[in-house]
Amino acid sequence: MHKARSVRAYAVMAAFFVLIVGVFVVSMNMGFTRLSPLEVLSTLFGGGTDKQKLILFEFRLPRIVISVLVGCGLALSGAILQGLSRNPLADPGILGINAGAGLAVVLFISFYPVKTAAPAFMLPVLALVGAGLTAALIYVLSYKKGVGISPVRLILVGIAVAAGIHAAMIVLTIRLEPQNYQFVAIWLAGSIWGTNWKFVLALLPWIAVLIPYVIYKANVLNVLNLGDQTAAGLGVRLERERLTLLASAVALAASCVAVGGGIGFVGLIGPHLARQLIGPKHQFLLPASALAGGLLLIVADTIGRTMLQPSEIPTGIVVAVIGAPYFLYLLAKSKA
Repeated sequence: MHKARSVRAYAVMAAFFVLIVGVFVVSMNMGFTRLSPLEVLSTLFGGGTDKQKLILFEFRLPRIVISVLVGCGLALSGAILQGLSRNPLADPGILGINAGAGLAVVLFISFYPVKTAAPAFMLPVLALVGAGLTAALIYVLSYKKGVGISPVRLILVGIAVAAGIHAAMIVLTIRLEPQNYQFVAIWLAGSIWGTNWKFVLALLPWIAVLIPYVIYKANVLNVLNLGDQTAAGLGVRLERERLTLLASAVALAASCVAVGGGIGFVGLIGPHLARQLIGPKHQFLLPASALAGGLLLIVADTIGRTMLQPSEIPTGIVVAVIGAPYFLYLLAKSKA
């Protein structure tokens, strides 16, 4: 039985990976200027015209790579939060962590340009500060002495804090110059705006370090799901492990929001899809969630770029069209 589940889990992850590669290839071909598969292949290997090189290497490839990385990071963050809180509705967007990160980024970009490389590398750090402060606030408001943190209370507090932060951002935008206001509006809609290689390089170290670390901690999440008393009896340092895993989830969400905008529901849908397919064991659930999130976001971004050409639908709106009904379904199911 154990071996069969392992084989199934690896098969599901392989399927996710193959689908990501397939959509990646299709996405390189699609856009306002169509490139045939042969033209893409020729350009990738040094051929192609200057125009084709510009379109592929400077516009499409960075955006496609960022969409996969952001999807992986947000979904993994959601999987961690769901494991820590034992709440199937936990998600960095719903809990307000994305909003806190976004507020820090919007404040920075409102006053400083991001055309140079240095500010681009600062954005994940600033987002981490905003997300960390927001997570701390939500934790304090959700905690009840003698009871701890109730899953329902956590969701309600997160929604309230997120609403307050979004209201603050709207108030701030009133005083912005037109070009900055346009950026904030696009960001709030969840558009992947960091579409060049400097933003890929700014995000990649966070993803490359945090994803292996979190997967390494999969056993800790498995034990924490057994309950605090059991986990403590097995020698787990509860508060220390919770803090490090929570910090990892916040850092993943913050770095992704810094370059991906206010995209919600990826951290909810990715882990749920993976859990339905391979079960709750975190050794498989965490990498499968990351792959599911990457697949979801690259599909959503491709649809958003191509459906209403030459205009674009922000990726966050495409994800919300999928995610909002799914969230309501999960909410109704949890009440049952």
